Amino acid sequence: MHRGERRAKRPNVVWSVFVFLVTSAVAGALAAGLALPFAGLAGVTTAKAHETVQYLPQDLETAPLAQKTIIQDTDGHTIATLYQQNRTPVTIKQISPMMLKAIVAIEDDRFYEHGALDFKGTLRALLRNQSSGGVQQGGSSITQQYVKLSLINKARTPEEVKEATAETYERKIAELRYAIAVEKELPKTEILNRYLNLAFFGDRSYGVDAAAQHYFGVHASKLTLPQAAMLAGLVKNPTGYDPIDNPKRAKARRDVVLRRMQELNVITAKQAQDALKTPVLNPAKVKVIPSGCANSRYPFYCEYVVSRLKANNAFGKTTEERENYIETAGLVIRTSLDQKVQAAAETSIKQHSKPTDDVVSAVTLVEPGTGLVKAMAQSRPYGAKKGQTAYNFNVEKSYPGGFGGFQNGSTMKAFTIAAAIAKGVPTTYRIRSPQTIDLSGKTFETCKGPTSADNYVPKNSTHTVLDPSMVDAARASTNTYFLQLSQQIGLCPIATIAGQLGMYDTQQLKPLKQVVSYTLGSAGLVTPMMLSNAYATFAARGMYCSPVVITSVKSLKTGKSIPTPGPKCHRVLSPGVADGVNYVLQQVMAKGGTGAKLKFGKSDLAGKTGTTDENKAVWFAGYSTGLAAAAVVADADPPAENMINQTFDGKTLKDASGSGTAGPIWESAMQLALQGKPSTKFVKADDKIIRGNVKDLPYLKGMTPADAAAKLISMGFKAQMDHGDRVDSDAPDGTVAWTNPRQEDGAPAGATVLLYISNGSKAKPTTPPPVTPPPVTPPVIPPPATIKPPPNFPTCPPTDPNFPKCRRR
Repeated sequence: MHRGERRAKRPNVVWSVFVFLVTSAVAGALAAGLALPFAGLAGVTTAKAHETVQYLPQDLETAPLAQKTIIQDTDGHTIATLYQQNRTPVTIKQISPMMLKAIVAIEDDRFYEHGALDFKGTLRALLRNQSSGGVQQGGSSITQQYVKLSLINKARTPEEVKEATAETYERKIAELRYAIAVEKELPKTEILNRYLNLAFFGDRSYGVDAAAQHYFGVHASKLTLPQAAMLAGLVKNPTGYDPIDNPKRAKARRDVVLRRMQELNVITAKQAQDALKTPVLNPAKVKVIPSGCANSRYPFYCEYVVSRLKANNAFGKTTEERENYIETAGLVIRTSLDQKVQAAAETSIKQHSKPTDDVVSAVTLVEPGTGLVKAMAQSRPYGAKKGQTAYNFNVEKSYPGGFGGFQNGSTMKAFTIAAAIAKGVPTTYRIRSPQTIDLSGKTFETCKGPTSADNYVPKNSTHTVLDPSMVDAARASTNTYFLQLSQQIGLCPIATIAGQLGMYDTQQLKPLKQVVSYTLGSAGLVTPMMLSNAYATFAARGMYCSPVVITSVKSLKTGKSIPTPGPKCHRVLSPGVADGVNYVLQQVMAKGGTGAKLKFGKSDLAGKTGTTDENKAVWFAGYSTGLAAAAVVADADPPAENMINQTFDGKTLKDASGSGTAGPIWESAMQLALQGKPSTKFVKADDKIIRGNVKDLPYLKGMTPADAAAKLISMGFKAQMDHGDRVDSDAPDGTVAWTNPRQEDGAPAGATVLLYISNGSKAKPTTPPPVTPPPVTPPVIPPPATIKPPPNFPTCPPTDPNFPKCRRR
């Protein structure tokens, strides 16, 4: 069979529809005809058209209108807007009457007179399209346009969008049938209202109110005649009549609307002439409402908030569903961002570093007792250009933009201090801590059993007394002290407390490794947000709160709250233990401590420095009772290298330390953030916490090691002799010189007491006892003869006050 023969046998679809419309109209039953199964068309239309109409539901099911989501700071100020369609739905009363007249005049001037179908307009379009061989002119009523827009809005897949926008008669017929149902269900004003909220007005503006605000800076209720005419003209071709890119075409189209309104006597000739003279747009009043975090003033904070939203199962089963919901549901997201604190953080970063530095700086500030993340800032700006980054150096790698942290050095010692105090170790507890110590093969107890390290000979980077107390060691950040302390109390209690305070490897999203050097910060990678929040627990006297960036989520339309994870606070440390940690770390900020230069104001402050091996990162973390912060300066370009000789603050870095490099960032941020706030004090630590839950140790100096060990064991302690060289002491050679811990400090029950043996170098030489000569019998001396005093000899004794007188007598 030839192609021509097949064409000759195919029924004429346009003629079939025309006959149907005429028949239905003449019968006065167009609505009824569309509601029936189109039996008359079954033999003359395409099978697809028949199937479409035969089984099409009569009721139009619409999807909720896509609305923009607003992200706010803690005070309700908008910091970002998210949307697929920039839309703010309004009621018919919130739309200017002139706008309603303009859209009806240009799109469907018989809107209030006909039903779902404007028969004259549709017939005219069908005849013109038949003559041109395609769909060239629309005859859709506003109701039909609303149906089409609703179907497009409902489409979720590319196939559904293609079907909803296909230029076919089948789709047109389907829309007609839906339109019938809409006209039956809704009054004209409601249809017009919904249409104006759905319509696209160009430049990412959906709905009449968003368009009015975008182009003219006013709400839809305030639109003037020329403004309304311009918007009404945009609906037909938003791109072609774009007043920003094509102002001449936009004006011509607007003027068409004005003249049509005059023809229909909607406006007077004078109104039309006055409006025609008006400029189509004032560029200065165009308001661009950017979408997405990249356009936010706080892009890194915003992206972290969005990542937390996408992790909330309340917004959908899959990541895609949650993302679509967030961008279309019209939510109001209230965050914990405090713009004053954020400004303090940003100012500090700018004061102490440069965006062009080889290394990066970052700082996060958290409120103790709530977990509210008040601010986060960093030196490298947001963007995709050279010198910019999409990585947030303050947060974990839980989403593509999270960098995933850095090793945090000696800031981990705070958790060792907490674990030791919790076990009753006093802050006065002394450990002999030489500059270098050989821990190769030494056993450290983890939660899963013993561990050790080969060829491990750590050293101190600062100097202090040979046998520092916990306070002394914290002030000087003595590595050899805290390594021995962690060995004595075990790594498991330290790791347990750190984990309870929210510490984990933020790159691997796994627990920190319980390695021998755990207390020196080589157990994994951590972030400023995590560390500042953990330290905030000490400030809150042991009350841990998970970090919070989202405080509430509400529907913009209903005002109802949507469940979202809030602050989760629970006690991890007793108030007494936290007070003890505060007491120790407060001494770090006192004169002679590594943080002494960072002390400011009258409030009590506590903190800890941190420096990693090879200076790849340096930290300072600290707090008052009202605010906690952690600052880091690090090489963020893998593989990380020593920061020495890299640029920082626009200069070549010659020395890197927690106190001198990261500390000033912490200090400035905290000082600015706390400015104007009343000064605060820590609760004084109990004397039992400072001295600890200890038992008295016996005086062992000068005793033999065997006798000393027996004495200790009898009192419930363990004894161990130091196997190094004997020490200089004034105790006799081979006897106990001193112990660790010291006798005056005491030790926890069951603790191991280390005995140091004297070499006797300072002992006083032994002198023989003096020889006692034999007793000598004194000679017997006879008593003197009695002599009679001469006459007038004074008879008063010399002690008599009258002796001189009586003597002269």
